[in-house]
Amino acid sequence: MPGLYVGSTSGYSGKNMIVMGLGLHFQKQGVSLGYMKPVGAIPTEVDGRLGDEDAFFIQGVLGVSNPPNVVTPVVVTHDFKVQAFNGKVENHVEPIVNAYKKISADKDLTLVAGSGSMYSGKYCGVDGIHLVKTLDVKCVVIDRFQKELNYDYLVVLKESMGDNMVGVILNDIPPTFMDEITTLIKPFLERKGVKVLGVIPKDPLMGTIKVGDLADRLGGKIISAHSRTDLPVESFLIGTMQVENFMTHFRRHRNSAVIVGGDRSDVQLVALEGECPCLVLTGNLYPNDIILTRSEVLETPIIIVRDDTFSVAKKMEDILSRHKLRESAKIKHGVELVEKHIDFAYLKKELGLRY
Repeated sequence: MPGLYVGSTSGYSGKNMIVMGLGLHFQKQGVSLGYMKPVGAIPTEVDGRLGDEDAFFIQGVLGVSNPPNVVTPVVVTHDFKVQAFNGKVENHVEPIVNAYKKISADKDLTLVAGSGSMYSGKYCGVDGIHLVKTLDVKCVVIDRFQKELNYDYLVVLKESMGDNMVGVILNDIPPTFMDEITTLIKPFLERKGVKVLGVIPKDPLMGTIKVGDLADRLGGKIISAHSRTDLPVESFLIGTMQVENFMTHFRRHRNSAVIVGGDRSDVQLVALEGECPCLVLTGNLYPNDIILTRSEVLETPIIIVRDDTFSVAKKMEDILSRHKLRESAKIKHGVELVEKHIDFAYLKKELGLRY
């Protein structure tokens, strides 16, 4: 039975979104689907059984069920790494092969989700390239735009995997880069034998995080407008500049949280009146009564954090680029993006599926 490995050039590239989008599409077409994530990077226990957090979640979305040790035969814990780096390397591939055989036995298609990049796990023999060849499955590679694309990496992967690699999906592409994709990058890749299966544009909703979740991730405390913690945050601005300069930047960036020192009431007031989704006040400094009152009146939450402004900005950057896909509205939207932008006819032909 055919299998499809979904890998990427780096972590946090959108593998979960693509796996869910592909899986739900094929299921709608009447394809019986298997799912596994051979290597789990986020150890989680459910009912006393160790598995991977993403694998548990995606099984729920796809409505499939197998024991955690079958879905994710290799779970990377701290002890696992210590043993591997000390040279106590067991054969981790064999249980993956056996699990794949079990899951795929009566299925039309089995989705195999990668972990990290295609080279992640090389230290213990379970990297994506090795697994694709060993399981003899087809592979799609996601490359998420982060300042640029990894076109060299994609060509090297094609050379490494040959016919097993059916194509690439370019994800999170900003509008300003679309023309370059169409006129330069896509033709270049396809001349090198790398089929571009889809180009998924950058989408504001997919990059948002709710104010309440943001506070949790920053280790902060919400002190006002508690009823509006579901407001979406798309990006952030740092309020360290003069008020006049800040106002110019702020007008261009809606849905941006404003990170500012707790003692900068001038910038705080401008941000509140400009309808930002939330204020993040650094240095564990509480605002004055005027700011707190305006926050309640305008229903704009204020988050208090202990860290300095620079540290919070760095955390915010990581959070917004690595926020996990968990909300139902985001999942639905992500699946629609996959449906709209992936060449399913080509993929179906390469997988030998008939529906």
